[in-house]
Amino acid sequence: MKSAFTRELKILMLEDLQDDVGLIEHALSRDGVHFTSIQVDSRDEFVQALQTFLPDVILSDHSLPQFNSIEALKICKEHGHNVPFILVTGTVSEEFAVSCLKQGADDYVLKSNLARLSSAIANSMRQRQVETRRRQAETALRKQNEELTKINKELDSFVYSVSHNLRAPLMSVLGLVQLAKMDDDNHQKLFHEYFSRIEHSIHKLDETLKEILDYSRNARSEVCIERVNLRGLIEETFDRMRYLSGSDCMDKEIVVEEDVPLFSDAHRLIVIFNNLISNSIKYRAATKERQFIRIHARITRTDAFIHFEDNGIGISPDLITKIFDMFFRATAKSEGAGLGLYIVKEAIDKLGGAIQVRSNFGEGTTFEIRLPNKQEIVPLITTQQQAS
Repeated sequence: MKSAFTRELKILMLEDLQDDVGLIEHALSRDGVHFTSIQVDSRDEFVQALQTFLPDVILSDHSLPQFNSIEALKICKEHGHNVPFILVTGTVSEEFAVSCLKQGADDYVLKSNLARLSSAIANSMRQRQVETRRRQAETALRKQNEELTKINKELDSFVYSVSHNLRAPLMSVLGLVQLAKMDDDNHQKLFHEYFSRIEHSIHKLDETLKEILDYSRNARSEVCIERVNLRGLIEETFDRMRYLSGSDCMDKEIVVEEDVPLFSDAHRLIVIFNNLISNSIKYRAATKERQFIRIHARITRTDAFIHFEDNGIGISPDLITKIFDMFFRATAKSEGAGLGLYIVKEAIDKLGGAIQVRSNFGEGTTFEIRLPNKQEIVPLITTQQQAS
């Protein structure tokens, strides 16, 4: 008889009679089933076999001296073992058989009719495979639905918030220009005030537009791995921030411990540094005699650990869990759309890293970032490019 199985099975037998084990093995061998089996007859042995033998199928007698099939079935469920569980027992009532099936057994075979054992195993394994594929499909569909719900929610918020943040500064500029037109040339002081307000509104609009561009690029562009000069990127970021109000008031400390080169996405790192450093400058504690931002980075073969610390105004405890939310603003001083830290989190997620924040209100804020060092990817990419 041709076997229905394409590989050798690992069969765990819960049976206390060696003669019955021999009959079961003979019936399977006669049907051409290739298998390896072990026999257990106690709870402890059964649990150990589940963990070490990792069976493909379990054949269980119903009643043993100190253990039974119902208890064994319950243990399988508790330990998450998704393999066929088939009763191989003596005469049982139809009511008992139905009860076992309801509790999760896949089938039952009487010892007086072992001729159908191999087909029962094959059918049970096929059914388990179908159920596994169905659960995987349901899980994938659920994840897709959750992702679509998240995208739709963020899109709705994005459309509303961006339209508001774009139109409000523009309307403010328009109103100020109209007021300026109504004043005569003798009101130079008023003109200066109007133009200062116009400049402020334009800066708010520019900040919002930059956040939108960073969000779009991070969401749409692929991760591009290259060798990164981490210290150089940080120093360039500080150089770009030198015209930001308050930048010249802050002590800046950069320490980079580089045992090996860092390979990552330079563009996303720039976005991360821009947002974190600009936040430290914008939300500095101006009343403190000494204001600082410290950046300490350590690069290993597998990871880059980057520590940002400032002694700024800090974040209130009731807001700390919300700072990475889209459009969230922890303070009225925020100039942009509230996308900055959301983009930081999304960029780090894209790179396969993680970020944590600690903050004491009035004392300062610390961000801890871990990014994978993807140096092993570069040779692969280079090889693929050369082949193409």
